[in-house]
Amino acid sequence: MSLPRSTILAEPAWRPSPKAKLLWASENAISVVVLFVALAVWAVFDGDRRGWQVLVGLVLVALAVVAVVVVPRWRYAVHRWEVTDEAVYTRVGWLDQESRVAPISRVQTVDTERGPLERMLGLATVTVTTASSAGAVKIGALDLAVAEETVLRLTAVAAQHRGDAT
Repeated sequence: MSLPRSTILAEPAWRPSPKAKLLWASENAISVVVLFVALAVWAVFDGDRRGWQVLVGLVLVALAVVAVVVVPRWRYAVHRWEVTDEAVYTRVGWLDQESRVAPISRVQTVDTERGPLERMLGLATVTVTTASSAGAVKIGALDLAVAEETVLRLTAVAAQHRGDAT
């Protein structure tokens, strides 16, 4: 059985900032550096297993390329978001993808969050808390001006849908 075209959820229209790729690559690079440091410590304290250490090093190099080059581009190709008068739509993930729809009538709070890397890159995350057991909807890696505009728009649209958000 096929659903009528009008009931099929359209893809959210907007991508995160192009700087999202750099943010995600940087976050992944930090994790990879930690693994390389662990490998270096192992190499210093255990000189009897050089073959294994070289093998682990090669695997880490491959992992680094995938984590820093491939994954951020893949995530950027998938991540989408949109705010309409009716709902907040998001699609996130790179391997395991998740689409969320939060009706505006269920919005309770709208917050902006900026970690250290986001601040350095001029990015922000908008968190939309709803009356849902599924948790908040996050719109990540937005240019700061876009995030601020999104918060203002969501606040205005939610005010038009006054209710108890339950």
